[in-house]
Amino acid sequence: MHLRRSTALSLGRVERRLMQQDQAGSDNQWPIWEVFVQEKTGAPHEHAGSLHAPDGEMALQNARDVYARRGKATSIWVVQSQHIVASTPDDNPSFFGPTADKVYRHPQFYKVPRAIKQISEREGEI
Repeated sequence: MHLRRSTALSLGRVERRLMQQDQAGSDNQWPIWEVFVQEKTGAPHEHAGSLHAPDGEMALQNARDVYARRGKATSIWVVQSQHIVASTPDDNPSFFGPTADKVYRHPQFYKVPRAIKQISEREGEI
């Protein structure tokens, strides 16, 4: 079986890291990485799944092999699960509080140019 040189080097690095972990007495469980895939340029990255990998480079390579094998990805992001900070349902009332006091978020104060008004009036006639 022939491995690409970069894959062989990566596997060697993984083996060295595992040996270092064994010597340090830590567990052999690699960290979990969350994978986000962008299918088309300009589209949002969407969560595709999770995988275990010793570092970011291997996580990216594994994500490519698992989640982009059918050529449906233009970009892949990987991030360690432990670095994701998220809100909880308990945060809902205070975190997602009402925005009624933030009037600047409503478009009522913006003046619409005449050209735009004419376009919208024409569309209404069609």
